[in-house]
Amino acid sequence: MLNSAFARAIAEFSPQLPLAVAYSGGPDSTALLLACAEKWPAQVLAIHVNHGVQLAADSFEQHCRQTCARLGVQLVVGRADGRHAAGQSPEDAARRARYQAFDELAKNTEVSFKSLAIAQHADDQIETLLLALSRGAGLPGLSAMPEQWARAGISYHRPLLGVPVSDIRTWLASRGADWVLDPSNTNEQFTRNRIRARLLPALQSSFPQFRSTFARSATHAAQAQVILLEVAAQDLEQVGSPPQIVLLQRLSQARQANLLRHWLKATYAVVPSTAQLTELLHQIACCTTRGHKIQIKVASGFVQRRGAELHWYNSQV
Repeated sequence: MLNSAFARAIAEFSPQLPLAVAYSGGPDSTALLLACAEKWPAQVLAIHVNHGVQLAADSFEQHCRQTCARLGVQLVVGRADGRHAAGQSPEDAARRARYQAFDELAKNTEVSFKSLAIAQHADDQIETLLLALSRGAGLPGLSAMPEQWARAGISYHRPLLGVPVSDIRTWLASRGADWVLDPSNTNEQFTRNRIRARLLPALQSSFPQFRSTFARSATHAAQAQVILLEVAAQDLEQVGSPPQIVLLQRLSQARQANLLRHWLKATYAVVPSTAQLTELLHQIACCTTRGHKIQIKVASGFVQRRGAELHWYNSQV
């Protein structure tokens, strides 16, 4: 077990302490919590977020309390409304609610942690990449999940992104630990679960090294995205914020698109669809007279021409 990918990942993991582990009670977060508690005694706490959606949510919380009591690990329970809105995926709603709960706990002066570890693994990474491909995502989506990032003053880590789920489960079985299983993980109504149940086994059969090769592609995409963001920031300095239409027209369409995505997301936290961005680029190209109007729906608002500039606005805000 000392030479397993899981053991190596834990040995190489060096977050700033004290460390919080996102603990659902499932097998992967259980393995991460056990390993971290062994490596850093008395410097690890567990965070469990009760979404209150499933009937078993309270029993999951009780299991986590019992496990942490046996380990002598502090457990902090956050509450979140994991219900999804119309048109929103249940998984996305739960994820957003979970991070909001993490943010609130990070502000709590009675809970002290510098870093937070999440037990997403190599199979999760591949599922995320395949989901992005199925949706026609650009480089941000194809970059899949980052191994480390910061949010609300907390350093987040995914130390197991290079570890296959089978390796985690083998390590956990050697410890004789128990865990709970989320019944929704086997519901093939959800695309991610269909990928897990049907596509990953087929890939394993045809391309046994697919986890490492796909992950390498995601890394390349992430590196390319960093460059695009640097170029967008430089172009925005030249074009101005809000963008001057005449200066924007001097760029290639690819650089216009890159700049506009960056401007809209960085300034207004909105992301245009491919169709919206294509139409906006077309209107910019056609904007050669004072009387040419631009007003295109983008996310929850509109991009509009005002004099020589482009602006985004939401009349409801």
